[in-house]
Amino acid sequence: MSRRVGISGLGPVTAFGIGIDPLWSALLEGRTAIDTIRQFDASAFGCPLAAEVADDFRIRDHVPKHYRKAIKVMCRDTAFAIVGSNTALAHAGLTTAGTDRDADPTMPPNRMGCQIGAGLICSDVNELGVAMVTSQTDDGFDLGHWGRQGMKELTPLWLLKSLPNMLACHVTIVHECRGPSNTITCWESSAALSLMESTRVIQRHAADACLSGGAESRQNVLAFHRQVQTGRLTDGARGAERAVLPFHCDADGTVLGEGGGLLIVEALDHIEQRGGTLLAEILGTGSTQTIDDWTGLGADATSIADAINLALAQANLSPDDIDAIVPFGSGIPAVDDAERCAMVDVFGDGAATKELILLTPAVGNCCSGHGSVQLTVAAKCLQEGMLPARRGDDAIDGLLAGPVESRKADLRHVLVLSTSMGGQNTAVILGGGA
Repeated sequence: MSRRVGISGLGPVTAFGIGIDPLWSALLEGRTAIDTIRQFDASAFGCPLAAEVADDFRIRDHVPKHYRKAIKVMCRDTAFAIVGSNTALAHAGLTTAGTDRDADPTMPPNRMGCQIGAGLICSDVNELGVAMVTSQTDDGFDLGHWGRQGMKELTPLWLLKSLPNMLACHVTIVHECRGPSNTITCWESSAALSLMESTRVIQRHAADACLSGGAESRQNVLAFHRQVQTGRLTDGARGAERAVLPFHCDADGTVLGEGGGLLIVEALDHIEQRGGTLLAEILGTGSTQTIDDWTGLGADATSIADAINLALAQANLSPDDIDAIVPFGSGIPAVDDAERCAMVDVFGDGAATKELILLTPAVGNCCSGHGSVQLTVAAKCLQEGMLPARRGDDAIDGLLAGPVESRKADLRHVLVLSTSMGGQNTAVILGGGA
């Protein structure tokens, strides 16, 4: 298990666009993609805001011609995973059957794995509604009729859109990844957990590289309503520019984003062998579990701190070795408070000196894809020796979380944190690729 592993390709899909360039430019400029929801009328939901991928996004433009028939059984989450895989492979300089069917693949298909984080995908509201109305009577909804006849009105392949493992399924088919594959459904911690799984797959020599990360869209009336019911969302009264205020005394909730993306997790010896570029090395990881209720508001500082300490121990680093932190920073007061306390627990007075990279105010909470964006930006910061701008209008007591312009920075190690609905906590330490 001593094989060294790193990140060699970035494939983010966010409301700023596809790929690292639009995301990085927007973060350096301090822009936000949060705006009024366009995909449905959210006026009755209490939160009218989200960070949505562009209206002209079409999966048809991103799949090989021979595979386009499968589009009819792809949900939006799967589409983001496909685009993220294409983008990450291109960024890493890797060739597969999905990137170029006429070229030899960079590595044998059985040496490429795939671990993807996914959400619990809701059925398409229009498809479900058309079927359910057939079981509606003057006295209400007839559950017996629905079981006997109504469900038959659904398109026969409807379930294939909604299974979480469909993201990894389609990605592995398109790119002929025949190495170990897995799906992880742990909300905001899904992408980091998938990266940990990919790392272990490569360390035990079951693959040389893996597509890893996560993707999700909660921009569905049913999915959005469930998030409203948790009490995690802001009411948006401050407007899009100040909607999410991580660690701020005025914070009242988060805003949903969509997307996420994939990364190429690859053995360092394989990167060197093929002449690739190491963007960041995965030095240490840690994961813990908090006893939580279904709202995700029961984040526990001790459990988060335990995850950080596990990662530090695995990386053989001290708290002083961490130069910057990418926290979840959701703007949900209870979750932010737990993160803050965990950072103070681990870093002591040094917590006030660690640069925080805050992404939720820019791209929203991308749920199962959020960790992908965090890890992508952390790797880019290490590669460029830069820290993006932080949004906001006030200094934050005890944390470097107040507004600041993008700036150069001497970065050796960046810590990426997540804490999720369901209580999973993760910590990943990345080191510079130089």
